[in-house]
Amino acid sequence: MPTLNKIRTALTRNRGPLLSDPRPTDPRLTRLRVALTAFFAMDGFLFAGWVVRIPAIKAQTGAGAGALGLALLGVSAGAVAFMMITGRLCRRFGSHAVTTASGAAMALSILLPPLTHSATALGLVLLVFGAAYGSLNVAMNSAAVDLIAALRRPVMSGFHAAFSLGGMLGAGLGGLIAGRLSPAVHLLVLAVVGLVVTAVAGRALREPAAAGRTPLPEGPDTSRSDRSRPAGGSGRARRLVLVFGLIALCTAYGEGAMADWGALHLSQDLAAGPGLAAAGYAVFALAMTAGRLSGTAVVQRFGPARALIAGGSTATAGMLLGALAPTAWAACAGFAVAGLGLANIFPIAIARAGEAGGPDGVAVASTVGYGGMLLGPPAIGFLAEAFGLPVALTTVALLAAVAVAVAYATRGAHRSERG
Repeated sequence: MPTLNKIRTALTRNRGPLLSDPRPTDPRLTRLRVALTAFFAMDGFLFAGWVVRIPAIKAQTGAGAGALGLALLGVSAGAVAFMMITGRLCRRFGSHAVTTASGAAMALSILLPPLTHSATALGLVLLVFGAAYGSLNVAMNSAAVDLIAALRRPVMSGFHAAFSLGGMLGAGLGGLIAGRLSPAVHLLVLAVVGLVVTAVAGRALREPAAAGRTPLPEGPDTSRSDRSRPAGGSGRARRLVLVFGLIALCTAYGEGAMADWGALHLSQDLAAGPGLAAAGYAVFALAMTAGRLSGTAVVQRFGPARALIAGGSTATAGMLLGALAPTAWAACAGFAVAGLGLANIFPIAIARAGEAGGPDGVAVASTVGYGGMLLGPPAIGFLAEAFGLPVALTTVALLAAVAVAVAYATRGAHRSERG
């Protein structure tokens, strides 16, 4: 049996038919899938639009690297706070309603950073932006998990590829207009786009099938017992979940750092113009998108352990080039290599955590992993203040190497590669 089929079997045991059930898809579920894909793409698009304007907003506020890193911590703090709250909101109001509300909140909150003129004010408005961002990510992923169960097909990688594609488009658009439009006007355009997408896609989430009033495909419903089961049910399984969560954290740290500091490194340290600086994150996002679209084939061909080791090794080499290259074009090439290497590590780690610990394992590893994405940017800021941004960015390569070491040390735990 191919490796991916074994992973699917582990992730769906005690849940009835496999997610690859070939039965025809209800067209209403297809519309729901399109709507959720639009939300994932919008999330990446808006976040990238904010990212590429960080250098201009840094100059506007007069913040140093350390002060900017502290302000960026507002995104992390707001996101973490609302990630914990959003789960309860989804249970009370439904993940689709919370997805729509969070999408609108994120589109509106992106208008706030250009209005600030100090690092303190920037940090406060980024609390709001981070809260909307964290809430949207939890709500739309929760909706996607329910849709996967209804479709009986593993389409989560497509959603995350849409996020990466949205990030690439947002960064690419930023590169084209960064030198022509002020941050306020640029982010106003993005806010309008976000509100339109939310209004259109949100209608699909309010349809009867999306609201859960249409019967889902037949099959035993054991999700409640699965969710109540302790992660892994044994000490070994819980340790494995934490190991895969650590791998996810090491690589998510790099994704968050690239989002907030890649453009600044190109413009500040390598004298790149606004367009080329924005292109740095665009090529990173493009490489991640390509990597995620090909991720299934990679895991099937090489297995999860070797895919993790190869991806982490590639990311390590790419980030060393990106951080230490003497020219902006060489740094962009390094960012592309790093994006290709990082692309599938997080999804593979989450899938392996699910095999080890069931749904609770996925939740624990996801929380640990997203912590790396949220805390990476401010950590880079503090290190940049002390040692300079190029040296600070080498920590992305260091943590990718740690992920390689952990994956290699635990390669025997990848049961799906056996037999």
